[in-house]
Amino acid sequence: MKNSILTLNAGSSSVKFALFDGDNDLALNLKGQVDGIGSDARMKIKRADGSVVVERDLEEGKIQSPSDALTTVIDELRAIAPDAKVQAVGHRIVHGGVHFEGPVLLDDAVLKTLADLTPFAPLHQPHNLAGVAAAQAAFPNVPQIGCFDTAFHRSHPWVNDTFALPRELYDKGVRRFGFHGLSYEYISMKLDEVAPHYQDGNVVVAHLGNGASMCAIRDGHSVGSTMGFSALDGLPMGTRCGQLDPGVVLYLMDQLKMNASEIENMLYRESGLKGLSGLSNDMRELLTSSDPHAAQALDYFVFRIRREIGAMAAVLGGLDAVVFTGGIGENAFQIRERICDDMDWIGMELEETRNRQNAEIISSDRSRVRLFVLPTNEELMIARHVAGLMA
Repeated sequence: MKNSILTLNAGSSSVKFALFDGDNDLALNLKGQVDGIGSDARMKIKRADGSVVVERDLEEGKIQSPSDALTTVIDELRAIAPDAKVQAVGHRIVHGGVHFEGPVLLDDAVLKTLADLTPFAPLHQPHNLAGVAAAQAAFPNVPQIGCFDTAFHRSHPWVNDTFALPRELYDKGVRRFGFHGLSYEYISMKLDEVAPHYQDGNVVVAHLGNGASMCAIRDGHSVGSTMGFSALDGLPMGTRCGQLDPGVVLYLMDQLKMNASEIENMLYRESGLKGLSGLSNDMRELLTSSDPHAAQALDYFVFRIRREIGAMAAVLGGLDAVVFTGGIGENAFQIRERICDDMDWIGMELEETRNRQNAEIISSDRSRVRLFVLPTNEELMIARHVAGLMA
């Protein structure tokens, strides 16, 4: 039997998972995901070399929750890798609040604290915790370990951590937390491998996907983030609004008579690229659309990223490197091209051929700021945290 670590990232409509062999020298065995939970669920599992082992639709109506999906995933993994003995399960938990600055064993007290944070991340936290419950049922007596998207940002300076609100609210946890921390932590470590002389410099990482944010990193530590109290703030996203004047929320409540749940649904699920375009939150669809509203949605997306590059450079006091990651950041060369256009004033110059090839380095040889495209790997980051805690 091989000692293995299973990682889980349970969302509202998908469950991502990976199986790593080993205790310290982790080797990816299998990874995959179930999409379309609650509607047309589909499962795909790949080996470490990228070869597809399983790709099929799941029985219609059978997969209604992350728990249903996980049960199916476990059965499949046991059939494909019968010699794998799961020693621990690592979970991506979006919100750790002020309490957790690193991975922790998920006991009843910790889970109660995390459940209390649900209002801070209503789109993510309930599904993350449902994934924990399902894993506990599937692997009784196996340690369940939480790894937090907020933990990497706990090194924020106070000025980036607070809002200009009455001080007692800060003490109650109303502050900037920052998210996508597992991705930023992995990219910071990866950058240290591929270009170690930038690790001590001023680096901006742009995690661009259906969820999007940017992080200013110095000496491997987060010193600024576009996301704040919730995963709504900062850049526009697939279905989330990004930065919003709080007066808009007051107007929606007072003048349009919208209640809290209606506003929450709009800001989390009906805004962003989807809301602006009126078409889709899928970047691939928007890039090929001839609809002028799609073009405007992309214009706004690019504008906000360019604006935040300048802001993050100011936080850092200079800029040495920019890293693009996430589904859009890694694959949409058109978006990277538009972001970097006429940014030589800040030292960024793109090399067109490298960019279109999604090369690791996409800056020109004379660019003062080095531009990278580095695929993120949150699953491996979770597995490393789990292995370290178990050790």
